[in-house]
Amino acid sequence: MTLRYRKRRLYFILPDVQITRQVVNELLLARVEERHLHALARDDTDLEDLPQADLFQRSDIIHGAGMGLGIGGATGAVAGLTTIFFQPSGWAESGGLILAIALVGAMVGMWASGIIGTSVPNSRLKQFQKDLDAGRVLLMVDIPEGRMEEIRELVKKHHPEVSDRGVDPHIPAFP
Repeated sequence: MTLRYRKRRLYFILPDVQITRQVVNELLLARVEERHLHALARDDTDLEDLPQADLFQRSDIIHGAGMGLGIGGATGAVAGLTTIFFQPSGWAESGGLILAIALVGAMVGMWASGIIGTSVPNSRLKQFQKDLDAGRVLLMVDIPEGRMEEIRELVKKHHPEVSDRGVDPHIPAFP
């Protein structure tokens, strides 16, 4: 995959909603699609018409689902092995039963952990919690790796009051 298409997430802390709106408008003019902009603030802050962070950005649903997939799959495999050892004669002789129970365990684990993850704040955003509590706005910008410096310079040039808080090394594939 070339640098042009690999995405990175930039984090910016903005002092208020008004400046966030200005930055978002400038990013839209710089051809950053609105679906790649995610604003997050305290619950009592009205972000108005800004593109808001959705469940995938706000919660630990992805991390929870991944953990549930692994743990559920392992638990299902152990349950499948246990079933084979204690099965009445004539049951499945192959590992197909183990695989089937492991898959069911993985799916149930992923579903249950994903649901739990929706109620847990995103662990990657803990570093921004003090700023959010102070009434500032977090803006996450998902852009191709080749445009990182261009976007950072654009924001810094027009808004020195905005704090550049770095880059996430990778973005989950599906949100």
